[in-house]
Amino acid sequence: MFHKEGAKIIFITLLIVVGIIFVSDAFISISWLRNILIVLAIGLLVLVLQFFRNPKRPVDNSDNHILAPVDGKVVVIEEVYEPEYFQDKRLMVSIFMSPLNVHVTRYALNGVVKYSKYHPGKYLVAWHPKASEENERTTVVINNRIYGEVMYRQIAGALARRIVNYAEEGMRVIQGKDAGFIKFGSRVDIYLPLGTEVDVKLGQKAIGAKTVICKK
Repeated sequence: MFHKEGAKIIFITLLIVVGIIFVSDAFISISWLRNILIVLAIGLLVLVLQFFRNPKRPVDNSDNHILAPVDGKVVVIEEVYEPEYFQDKRLMVSIFMSPLNVHVTRYALNGVVKYSKYHPGKYLVAWHPKASEENERTTVVINNRIYGEVMYRQIAGALARRIVNYAEEGMRVIQGKDAGFIKFGSRVDIYLPLGTEVDVKLGQKAIGAKTVICKK
């Protein structure tokens, strides 16, 4: 299963691969060179298909826990000042996605979208300290009946050039459902109320809609 956001890129890549194979077969007489070009073209298609995969995952839906919104590695767990919406301190958990991870963003919790905003910006590497404030990003706040208002922020990285965000203010969203996609990028920050005890550790591998970030 592939994500709908990859349909156009997959189609274009497929056309390019077919074109390379046709040209190689018709105009390149050196067999080893022809074979290398064909292998590289097929490898490109495999990479694109891998990037846009969208595995379907059964979700243990509950207001008592918050799930990881993306696949990746937990790289930050710390108290930070959040200036955009809360304008106070929050506990931030950051998950970094490599190009090999699934890049679907999923809703981490049930609730109503209270805030959703896109910010154009730079394309610093995702682990840069200022990436969450200066990079292209979207900010979404969901009001949950147990946790109150929880924010997540999709952040583009050095390679990412488009963030897709499905959350609109007033929407009621369901934990584990598709919330968006970061094309060729790179990090999601979750902002929790201070005092929240998280169930993940630095360096831990997170699986979107499966790994429990915290629970009550």
